Amino acid sequence: MDLQHFLNHNPESLAQYAQTVQQTQKLIQDCLSQQERVFSGLSPATLSEFLTQKILPEQGIPTQQVLQEAVEAIFSHSIAVHHPDCVAHLHCPVLIPSLAAEMLISAFNQSMDSWDQSGAATLLEQNLINFMCQLYGYDANADGTLTSGGTQSNFMALMLARDYALQQRGFTSQLHGLPNLAGRFRILCSEVAHFSVQQSAAILGLGMDAVVRVKVDKNYRLCSQHLVQCLEDIDRQNLIPICIVATAGTTDFGSIDPIAEMTAIAHEHNAWLHVDAAYGGALMLSDRHRQKLAGIHQADSITIDFHKLFYQPIPCSLFLLKDKSRFELMRLNVAYLNPEHNEDEGIPDLVTKSIQTTRRFDAVKPYIAFRSLGREFFAGVVDRGIDITQQIAAYIEQDPQLELAVSPEMSTVVFRYRSTNAVNLGIKQALLQTGKAVIGQTEIQGRAYLKFTLINPLVTFDRTVALVEKIKRLGTMLSESPNFMQPAKEAGVGSR
Repeated sequence: MDLQHFLNHNPESLAQYAQTVQQTQKLIQDCLSQQERVFSGLSPATLSEFLTQKILPEQGIPTQQVLQEAVEAIFSHSIAVHHPDCVAHLHCPVLIPSLAAEMLISAFNQSMDSWDQSGAATLLEQNLINFMCQLYGYDANADGTLTSGGTQSNFMALMLARDYALQQRGFTSQLHGLPNLAGRFRILCSEVAHFSVQQSAAILGLGMDAVVRVKVDKNYRLCSQHLVQCLEDIDRQNLIPICIVATAGTTDFGSIDPIAEMTAIAHEHNAWLHVDAAYGGALMLSDRHRQKLAGIHQADSITIDFHKLFYQPIPCSLFLLKDKSRFELMRLNVAYLNPEHNEDEGIPDLVTKSIQTTRRFDAVKPYIAFRSLGREFFAGVVDRGIDITQQIAAYIEQDPQLELAVSPEMSTVVFRYRSTNAVNLGIKQALLQTGKAVIGQTEIQGRAYLKFTLINPLVTFDRTVALVEKIKRLGTMLSESPNFMQPAKEAGVGSR
């Protein structure tokens, strides 16, 4: 067995590691430098023909050759998330200091479940959590954990809200499962909240029917008056509101619910208030925009995604809990991992507050980025993105061929070409097939809309205006000749 393939302190291993990293670096640089389009435009059927290599050959192939093949067959035909015309989703380009952190994470391979698998990494993660608690106005009684993304963070919030509601009524789901009482539990969120609220309710045994969707106002913010009406209806039906979810940055519109009002209403009804700030959490770094999160310090829990407006490589998300004692609702101790006597001896095992066991040391990514770049850098990126978004929205609003859905609150613009649903969906597909742009789509009251999510710092006003004009030309062509788009010419492997 050739042990130099395992990273270790031996000179042969270190030399092979250095050579492989250098080769990979060059492949990445070459690929990026030639990647002029957002996407190659190849169809799933064509791309699948490229991926016919045997996954596990009997004898290995030189790593350099395998890496070259991977770049040519896979990464050359993946979405270029750094491209300024890649504006479909909350999918960010990444910061270079954080890529250096990724190298450290993978090379040292710490597992964040127990102290004896991570050592100082555990302390750094806890320090980052403590800092983020302070940033959002929580006191020393708060805590949190790193997660894989907003969906997992939202799931943890609803799981703890469910179990806290049961505990208040003398039940413990961890031991005995859900009592019949849980059938009366209700979760309230806006009708444009993230789908993970319903998904979590289903996984938690409450069912998607337990989610009450509250109407939104003209700006797609949850309507507090309708929330009160919903709670009154719930009370009349002898049901129990266990959690209210406020969204700080909805996926479609970037709208921010009235957090302070909702917190007061939730606490009046003895319900948990969770803020899904996966998108909008970074506003707290901005002097100009942090007031949009007013009242977030009163929430029982918060979701924040570092892999959105903090520009960290996926995955990197955070769940914060105002009262850390509620983590006890999910605590489990086992002798082989986190024995109870560890805590008495001052040994921290983070697994007690996570639904994951093995977990990456993702906390070091924002740590290195924060220290390398500073708050003013992140605030400037957030402010600039919102400024450009508002300028683009104003440009769209004055154009008679286009219809703006709502004035943007963050970095999302929703609009449509004034034509049929088929034309609007055709515009999105044509841009993707030709590799010219990746834009988003959504639906409002049965009508198809297009969407820009302008979180990429490489986005400029002029470039986005050019994309808008391209959309208008496509809209005209599709309206006049629906079949004008011929199938995109499919280039060979390695085409950029």
